[in-house]
Amino acid sequence: MYIESFKLHELPFRLSPDPQFLYLSRAHARAKAYMESTIWFTDGFVVITGEIGSGKTTLIESFLRQLDSDVVIAQINQTQVTAVEFLQSVLVQFGFSPFKMKKAELIATLNSFLIEQYAAGRKVLLIIDEAQNLSLKVLEEIRLLSGIESTKEKVLRIILAGQPELNEKMDSSELIQLAQRVRLRFHLGALSREDLRSYVKHRLEVAGAQGREIFEEDTYPELFKYSGGVPRLVNTLCDTAMLAAFNEDRDVVLLKDIQSAVAELQWAEYSVRANAIANSMATKSLANGSSGSTTGDRAPRMLAKLVLSTDGKTVAELHLVAGRKVVGRTPDNDLQIDSKFISRHHCQIVTGSDGISVIEDLNSTNGIVVGGKRVRRHTLRDGDVVTLGQHEILYVDRQTEHLADTHDDLRGIDVNAANEDADDDAPSEEAAGLR
Repeated sequence: MYIESFKLHELPFRLSPDPQFLYLSRAHARAKAYMESTIWFTDGFVVITGEIGSGKTTLIESFLRQLDSDVVIAQINQTQVTAVEFLQSVLVQFGFSPFKMKKAELIATLNSFLIEQYAAGRKVLLIIDEAQNLSLKVLEEIRLLSGIESTKEKVLRIILAGQPELNEKMDSSELIQLAQRVRLRFHLGALSREDLRSYVKHRLEVAGAQGREIFEEDTYPELFKYSGGVPRLVNTLCDTAMLAAFNEDRDVVLLKDIQSAVAELQWAEYSVRANAIANSMATKSLANGSSGSTTGDRAPRMLAKLVLSTDGKTVAELHLVAGRKVVGRTPDNDLQIDSKFISRHHCQIVTGSDGISVIEDLNSTNGIVVGGKRVRRHTLRDGDVVTLGQHEILYVDRQTEHLADTHDDLRGIDVNAANEDADDDAPSEEAAGLR
């Protein structure tokens, strides 16, 4: 194998999910933060979708490695099961032997276990990968599980991860009640051109490159052209290209090695392959008597917007669709406010499909203020002004309009460039002499 030739200590582009190789692009960082939110909130229910090979499973493994010991985990990967088999699988993960139990006994045992764990001060997390394969009956069981609660709060956190078909199921009329239980839905897209370059360098560094430039600079555009930025495809193409370079007795991958790998894999450009798949799906939809459009083809409906102002001047807007938006100081937020008075993840706005938006403080230092009072959670109404440090956010109800762009790429607002090296934790306003 080429490891010794490239002076590495392990294969850098294996397809198996290995958390130590995880590269956190902006999208991956957000998805991981959303998974972590299931631990922060007692009603945590998150749905993460992504194309095949986008890194969902690796992200889950990395997330699991960092959980505290007081979190009890059930991880389900086999999803082509009946409702009874699903409940049995969950109980097996919790240490039971439930195979002779009838459904009523399975549910009762699971309910008792969850309440016991809550009473003992432990959090219980259910993670289901490949959730797009779950039947509607199993998804209904998950909805019922998500409703189990003590006298004060929910006792089960849930993460569903799957391919884009999962979104279509969640949007079906049969699962309206389940969709309403979901706190967050996030789609994990492909890597950008710049992220692809960083991704390749990151994996090589983890494998022992020690700063050496193993891929020539002109190879990266070609890698993107044929992989589309899909991590699994990037791995396959890079691995094959390194083999091509190894066969030529070189320890550097050249453009011609990428081209040789493409020829060996018999790949067309990614855009051509993606269009062929889309056309095939459209043909099947028409054959089945549908219009051929999918949920992903429709622009999400804008339900409201946030208008950020500083010193009375509008500096940014953030459009709200059904789902969750996070406001904070770091670039992985939906709305970045680069100020020392804003915490890394300061607050979130959760908008339901019914158009109701709720703002919640994410344990920030300076908090959120509405109507002159600091609040933990507040249901927003048209015209509400939320104060965050030295900044104000106006909530505008715009449910009659439609949004063609979710504005996930809105620029961050640098209102405190002189303090860009501030400590990770935002100082309080009292400490800054503002009160």
